[in-house]
Amino acid sequence: MSERVAILGAGSWGTALAVHCATIGHEVRLWGRDDTLVAEIARLRENVRYLPSIRLPENVAVTAALERAVGGATLVVAAVPSHGLRAVVRLSRPFLPRGVVIVSASKGLEEGSLRRLSQVILEEAGSGHPVVALSGPSFAVEVARCLPTAVVVASVDPVAAAGVQDRLKGPTFRLYDSDDVAGVEIGGALKNVIAIAAGAVEGLGLGHNAMAALITRGLVEISRLACAEGGRRDTLSGLSGLGDLTLTCTGDLSRNRRVGIELGRGRTLPDILSETRMVAEGVRTTHAALALGARYGLELPIAAQMAAVLDARVSPREAVEALMLRRQRAEAEA
Repeated sequence: MSERVAILGAGSWGTALAVHCATIGHEVRLWGRDDTLVAEIARLRENVRYLPSIRLPENVAVTAALERAVGGATLVVAAVPSHGLRAVVRLSRPFLPRGVVIVSASKGLEEGSLRRLSQVILEEAGSGHPVVALSGPSFAVEVARCLPTAVVVASVDPVAAAGVQDRLKGPTFRLYDSDDVAGVEIGGALKNVIAIAAGAVEGLGLGHNAMAALITRGLVEISRLACAEGGRRDTLSGLSGLGDLTLTCTGDLSRNRRVGIELGRGRTLPDILSETRMVAEGVRTTHAALALGARYGLELPIAAQMAAVLDARVSPREAVEALMLRRQRAEAEA
């Protein structure tokens, strides 16, 4: 059955979700804050800046007006970078239809508050709107090209989660449900931090042994923080944990991995970021994850070393050496 779906955020992921929703028959309104970008997408029927070579179906309308985007929507999908999410939801609130489900399709932690993004949405939209977190291994361009993808939708409201499953399912897009919102969101946020480290390992030419060790120990670190937030360890062995971590640490389309590769090659972070319009969420998430870990008294050694690299306090090679020289311990030790 056709629905009216609002997609907030005209970056690569928001555009890909708009294409997917339109392809499976929904009426889509794609919102972007940049008037120039919105006009360009509407004119060319293509997001040249963030998702080039992907044609927007005719049932995607592009707008810079939040009222037009969310008014009358039967599903709202927020695909806004973590640092802009709160403001966008706050501005959208007066126009949200009563009881409409909001899907959090962004990954990260809010700096300052250290809130998970579903928590940010709940605070700004109000408790009358069920929130469902969508996460998992999903490069935007592959979703837009209708390549097979499987993700997780998590909510404390099983009816809302089931509704999102039903509305977003398609021949190449499969959704599994979960009630572990914390586990799913922490997995989606922290994998970006580990992906920067994985890129640094790649850029330094340290080999496959080092990469395998980093991904494995990175998963332990993610699980540690997820459990502290109330998540379940088994969630992190699924799509929103191991699946997303593996993709982001090894896939050539990973922005966070690319940042790490360039750091490993000796470039500075400001220089790297100046060359891309895309948001590498791991850069922001690293310090927020460390602060959240400190709140729980947790040790997050990979995140700590990546923060030092991002702040130019140590080189990537020095960070790897520091990790290798940490105290020996049992693998099963928490």
